[in-house]
Amino acid sequence: MTALRFPRGLYGVTPDWSDTDRLLSAIRLAHAGGMRVLQWRRKSDTEPQRQAQAQAVLDVCRSLKLPLIINDDWQLAAMLDADGVHLGCDDAPVGQVRQALGAHKLIGVSCYNQPDLARQHLQESVDYIAFGAVYPSQVKPDAARATLADLRTGRQLTQALSPRPAVVAIGGITPDNAAPLIQAGVDSIAVISALFDAPDIQAAALACSRLFS
Repeated sequence: MTALRFPRGLYGVTPDWSDTDRLLSAIRLAHAGGMRVLQWRRKSDTEPQRQAQAQAVLDVCRSLKLPLIINDDWQLAAMLDADGVHLGCDDAPVGQVRQALGAHKLIGVSCYNQPDLARQHLQESVDYIAFGAVYPSQVKPDAARATLADLRTGRQLTQALSPRPAVVAIGGITPDNAAPLIQAGVDSIAVISALFDAPDIQAAALACSRLFS
């Protein structure tokens, strides 16, 4: 099997919680259930509060040996020496971020429902391409919808590369609807609500993780 540039399996994305202690506890539970990598996503709050929470999350991830990706803010990722950054269409260009962070950091990009955008980013040596929302999303109800065909095309685009960039799906994913995505060639599923809002976070993580075994 071709080596991947990004962990295969459950990719947790944090909810927008101000309660840092609650968030850290949830991260530990998700990791215990098999979460392979975490993206910290915090859109609200002041900059000092965001930085404080990001540092606390990074400290926990380091203790768990869990890679931490910072959403959007590559400068914060650089300041914290996080493991990487996730970039959307309105963020800094991949080339600029790669030059700033270095070759050893992980960079993932949102490709929405646009395989042509994925093709462009793969020429920039990204570590994963993310498609979605694949299902209706509570977090982004107006997000463009990606299809199984988009996921299959993404996998085809990465197939000849080594080590191979991962294909990530996001948006409305649950343990009950993720299997078709994996069958379509997805390497990782990015999950927010169905993981962190679950009554049993560890059990939800385990249910997602088992789909990759």
